Amino acid sequence: MLRSLQRASVVNGRRALATEPFLPKITERRVEEQGPGGRASNAGLRFAIFGATGFLGKHVCFQLGKNGAYAYVGNRGDEAEIRDIKPMFDLGHTRFVFYSPKDVDSMKEVIADADIVINLISKTHESHQPIQIDKFPYVGFQKNYSFEDVNVGIAKQIAELCVEMQVDNLIHVSSANARADHPSEWARTKFKGEQAVKEVYPWATIIRPTQLFGTEDKFLHYYANMAKTFGFVPLIDGGKSLTQPVWAVDVAKTIARVTDDPRKFEGRTIDCFGPSDYTHDELARFVLDLTEQHSARILPLPKAAYFAMARAMNNQSLLPMNEDIAKVWSENFLPQMTEEEYKAQDEEGKILTMADLGITATPVEKEAFSYLHRFREAGHFGRVDGYH
Repeated sequence: MLRSLQRASVVNGRRALATEPFLPKITERRVEEQGPGGRASNAGLRFAIFGATGFLGKHVCFQLGKNGAYAYVGNRGDEAEIRDIKPMFDLGHTRFVFYSPKDVDSMKEVIADADIVINLISKTHESHQPIQIDKFPYVGFQKNYSFEDVNVGIAKQIAELCVEMQVDNLIHVSSANARADHPSEWARTKFKGEQAVKEVYPWATIIRPTQLFGTEDKFLHYYANMAKTFGFVPLIDGGKSLTQPVWAVDVAKTIARVTDDPRKFEGRTIDCFGPSDYTHDELARFVLDLTEQHSARILPLPKAAYFAMARAMNNQSLLPMNEDIAKVWSENFLPQMTEEEYKAQDEEGKILTMADLGITATPVEKEAFSYLHRFREAGHFGRVDGYH
């Protein structure tokens, strides 16, 4: 009896007992929950995750895995793409399913008997495949998946399957700059996809992050790689547009908090953003200073010239840039309200933030060095006696 009480106190100590109104308050075990909580436990929840192999997806898998979740991971590639995900979950807590968005039955196999479906699928470029043509040079390219296919069609298909298969909860990741009149087709289709999900599955939880940064990002790494490769960092329109980047781990923690008590967040929208905004010029100079690439130059370019450069970079993979990404970076990438406006909202239909879930946004300055120091000459060993 005493041991049972001690174990229950450990469980309650590890799980959230909240004073904030929207922070999940968990005081009772789920029906199938076993263990003390955390690793080597059974959280009593099964997740179907689409987009798990992506940048944000890996962080989400880690947050769920360390809490004893079971995951059905959808994968369109080969086994090498999921090798990073396997150790994030306890042995026997994963099921990897090959699927194709063009095969609805295969998507049903991913979802199976999941309690919660998480859609992290997104694409910042349209994929193509080579095909044979009759005229010289006898090789052409056929569009494989368009922005419309990925950001609208697949998102709507997942929502429809959740309704058909009576899935309890759906978490859909959209974007803070998703809007109908954005010059970027990616942002426009993210908006259309969000609206389609809401129409089909009105009680879906929508996550809207700003620009993501973190290990393996394609944001701060772009500045560092451009300086390393070409010796200069081009900035669209002088880098005057503002962005308020959010750490990917904070967004993943937000999603994990939602899964603690998903009913509380049904039909809710949660905006995720960092504590400060910056111009692209400020961030580029920060990265150059952090990586000690002092010889690299900042090169302001007018929009037309930057778009032309981005089009030329479209078919290479070393530096992630294309015309559509350039259009995203040419506009302010900010949350839809100021911090004061978020706080002043009425409780009815309130748009939540990470702060409402008890998560403090991490500044860029705190994390960037941990994964950008490798661009320094001799890495972080150059300043230690005996290594040079």
